[in-house]
Amino acid sequence: MGLTRGCEAVYTQQELEGRLKDAADSGRRMRIKLGLDPTAPDIHLGHTVVLRKVRQFQDLGHQAVIIIGDYTARIGDPSGVNKTRPVLFAPQIDANARTYVDQAAKVLDTAPGKLEIRKNSEWLADLNLADILRLASNMTVARMMERDTFERRFEANAPIGVHEFFYPLMQAYDSVAIQADVELGGADQTFNNLAGRDIQKAYGQRPQIVMITPMLAGLDGVEKMSKSKGNYIALTDEPGEMFGKAMSIPDELMDNYFTLLTERPREQIDALLDGGQTHPRDAKVTLAKDIVAEYHGLPAAEAAAEEFARVFSRHEVPTDMPELPVGGGRGGIVALIVAAGFAKSNGEARRLIKQNAVSLDGRKLTDADAEIRVTDGQILRVGRRRFARIVVS
Repeated sequence: MGLTRGCEAVYTQQELEGRLKDAADSGRRMRIKLGLDPTAPDIHLGHTVVLRKVRQFQDLGHQAVIIIGDYTARIGDPSGVNKTRPVLFAPQIDANARTYVDQAAKVLDTAPGKLEIRKNSEWLADLNLADILRLASNMTVARMMERDTFERRFEANAPIGVHEFFYPLMQAYDSVAIQADVELGGADQTFNNLAGRDIQKAYGQRPQIVMITPMLAGLDGVEKMSKSKGNYIALTDEPGEMFGKAMSIPDELMDNYFTLLTERPREQIDALLDGGQTHPRDAKVTLAKDIVAEYHGLPAAEAAAEEFARVFSRHEVPTDMPELPVGGGRGGIVALIVAAGFAKSNGEARRLIKQNAVSLDGRKLTDADAEIRVTDGQILRVGRRRFARIVVS
């Protein structure tokens, strides 16, 4: 089934097939829930794995319901963390949520009637103490401690706030409030999403189907894609930057990226990954173009591929690069790198020089303390993808 392509788990496949059939027979649109935790404003390709799954349901005629966790963000999702999260406040939450939704619109169908956006403060803020006690009575401490992050922190004598136990309960209550038929989430949300099934049953609703998508590996092929780890492709990246990052992934990630980030049929993916039929470099170019085309259009993808070939295959310089205004005469290369914005500090610039990552007009610069004479039109290159044209003022 196309809906389950790339899914790590479905609770349960039989229920999903039955619910889809019931919806088709009755003409009823299912409500497809995705909760967004607005603790950070930026979306990268790792987030799009589950967003793309929501879009598949939309394309089948079902209703996407995006829950902005403005109330749960006051607790902070304990998934995958080993300490209590700091509390966020309303202005930061609202700003993050607006940016997040704007970027999610690159994937989701935002046409009227296709997308419903709700804040969970709409219902959670109105719960009184009796309501909260009723909600909490449906989860045991033993069940809560099955969550791996709580278990690890307990064993390490790390503090666990009682309020953190309410996060999965509050997220589960979101499913009750919107009467979710399906909840989607990444692998780190399995506990929270399954709690939604239990709480819906306790409140007399038919339990939601839970579909779990895998965590997308980052560009390093080791850690999950994360902005904090610097191994990400952002949806806001320019076409050339997005293409270059995609070309940098390890070959063994291509199957995963084709499956989770593109609509290519399995037989095409198999042919692209078969070294006897397709050279791995050509397969990666196809993948990079698919990714760029998804967010910037095919013409931009073709242009990014051509520019990449100019710079990295034919060893030419980019046709378009930022200008770096400098004074004439001699100066230090470290200061030049920092002025170009290619390093945040003199120390970082020195490390780049030591790594043989810096060149001026094609000549490697290896002495961080040497002075150089700069002239108009010289090309400063740092790493594989960063270029600047010197303009002497």
